[in-house]
Amino acid sequence: MKSTVNIQEIEKQRVNPAKWYANWKFITASIIFIIALIIAAGSYYQANHFNSEIKINDIKVGGMTAEQALKKLKTTVLKNVVFVGNQQILDGTDTKMGFAEKDLPDVKKLLKSQWTFFPSSKTKTYSLIPRSQDQFRNQTLKKQVEEKLIAMNKALKAPQDAVVRLDQGKIVVANSISGEQYDVTSLLKDYEKHEYISEIRLNPVYIQPIKEDSEFIKNQQKRLEEFLAQTVDYKVQDKVFTLKAGDLIKNASISKDLQIKINDAGVIKDKIAEINNSQSTLNKNFSFKTHSGSVISVKGKGYGWAIDVEKEIPRIMEALEKGEKSVAAANIYGNGWKGEGYGYEAITNNGIGGSYAEVSIAEQRIWIYKNGKLVVTTNVVTGTHSTHHDTSPGVWYILYKQTPAVLTGRENGKITYQVDVNYWAPFTNDGQGFHDASWRGNWGSKAYLAAGSHGCVNTPPSIMKTVYDNLSTYEPVVVY
Repeated sequence: MKSTVNIQEIEKQRVNPAKWYANWKFITASIIFIIALIIAAGSYYQANHFNSEIKINDIKVGGMTAEQALKKLKTTVLKNVVFVGNQQILDGTDTKMGFAEKDLPDVKKLLKSQWTFFPSSKTKTYSLIPRSQDQFRNQTLKKQVEEKLIAMNKALKAPQDAVVRLDQGKIVVANSISGEQYDVTSLLKDYEKHEYISEIRLNPVYIQPIKEDSEFIKNQQKRLEEFLAQTVDYKVQDKVFTLKAGDLIKNASISKDLQIKINDAGVIKDKIAEINNSQSTLNKNFSFKTHSGSVISVKGKGYGWAIDVEKEIPRIMEALEKGEKSVAAANIYGNGWKGEGYGYEAITNNGIGGSYAEVSIAEQRIWIYKNGKLVVTTNVVTGTHSTHHDTSPGVWYILYKQTPAVLTGRENGKITYQVDVNYWAPFTNDGQGFHDASWRGNWGSKAYLAAGSHGCVNTPPSIMKTVYDNLSTYEPVVVY
């Protein structure tokens, strides 16, 4: 039996292109919409939540909103444990991080900075400091760390810098030695930069010694070389002695600010003593040209001067240390009542100068000179030779002048006489001097042999005022 095809059924089963296209568009749009919705939802989530492996101050905030992260930061406790390298040096007081609502904008800023279009599992840690300063962390704990490091350093070996010194006339450098003490300043700077987390780990930094090949040591060597080459002119009266550091200084040190310190004055002492021996007049014989032109040698007694070597040494040392160009002798002593020396200013006439009194025992006469010119001469009577009251030979000086005066004679501690005079000018510490003698009748040139004075130079009253007026305190009196 032949089947009969229903044309109408076939037409019904045939797809309508227009309808199929409309259905496809609807499905596609729906899919796109769903995808867009998913993407929008994901983007919104990403924009408002931290990625999974994000940390703030070592606190995990992955998946949290800014508000949730801030809440966690608020409640987080800092242990405040401090390490230097792997060694724990301090277990500080626990404190809260100190975050507040005013820190929310900073948390949101971190949230924005870590955003990725697609979720990320990349580990990243951020550091955030509360806007309100943590007084404990910034001040108290920091001070505790500093005190702890200083205390620890006391028990640790200190480094030794390379040292430059002058040793037996040679510049030597002692090598540096490393130590174990911490560089507290550097560690505190590291502390200040440290992240705001519970464990504060500081990288060990040690105090470094000054090395022997450093520029600093080279500068010290150069300074010592310059020091050894320098000189100072030492002036004594009208003479100048050039003193070279290299010849005098055998041992010296140098400070970090390049200041020289002389450690041995032995050679300086020898040099000043040598100059003193050649220039001083104290207790030496004076070469003296008498009124007659003859040259004699007269022992220095009260008159004369010498350099106080011990007191001059530090002055020379200081001049060399400071690089001064010259220094004049200043510490002079002698046989004066208070240890003062006289004649330092007298350069001419072999140290006696041009103003002096000359006393000849043999001729029983005196001559007084002022600035090299004879101003007065007269016969005198000196100490009695037969009773050993001779006027003492030597180079003396006028101690003082007095008018009028009472002269007192003593023998064995007893007063043997007292006499009034109009003018008195002593020149020895035991009471010899020039004075008028109105009681004397014998003025002969041989009177001193048996009928002289008790040691003084008796001067005729008629000329004594002139003699007195031309005698000056501290000027020499040459008795021979």
